[in-house]
Amino acid sequence: MRAFRTCLLTCVALILAPAPALLRADDKVADGWISLFNGKDLTGWKASEKVEWKVVDGLIVTPPQRSHLFTDAEYKNFEFKADVMTTPGSNSGIYFHTKYEDTFPNTGFECQVNLTHTDPVKSGSLYFIVKRFEAPAKDNEWYTQHIIVKGKAVTVKINDKVLYEYVEPDGVTGTRRIGKGSFALQAHDPKSVVKYRNIMVKPLAD
Repeated sequence: MRAFRTCLLTCVALILAPAPALLRADDKVADGWISLFNGKDLTGWKASEKVEWKVVDGLIVTPPQRSHLFTDAEYKNFEFKADVMTTPGSNSGIYFHTKYEDTFPNTGFECQVNLTHTDPVKSGSLYFIVKRFEAPAKDNEWYTQHIIVKGKAVTVKINDKVLYEYVEPDGVTGTRRIGKGSFALQAHDPKSVVKYRNIMVKPLAD
């Protein structure tokens, strides 16, 4: 009898408990991570130079024309992750703290995506600031590019390995400095084909 009563009370509690909030496909949250790409379309993104970016088999694939694909949302302090696959000779990039422009972004930073392109600056480099000349992964294989911005510090990881930490010095002027802004994916040239998936951000406290 006691066991029956306990079971009955448990069932009543479950029935009366509020239902969990339903999350949209493009707004999944786990441990603070928010998906920036819903795997179906480019809701929440805007392409530059009137170029059409496509979602193919659940992946964002760079188009055969120069362009940048910007997020509508902006972030200041964050962790950002994306799975990346480059094809041989391809060049791309992940911008952060940038703003929409209809040409190459003149604000924010580009974290390089390039394993075998003729440009010697390889994946994970902070373009114009931290140059790395050794490819940290292989073409035609997925790898994870991880960018962490907290205050004036930028940490870049590839497949959970820390490549470096850059701390912006005091007195930096111009448009390429720590601030707040969008993310953007780069289509560098017609011969480059780069694929992106699992694009997500974890906002961090100021």
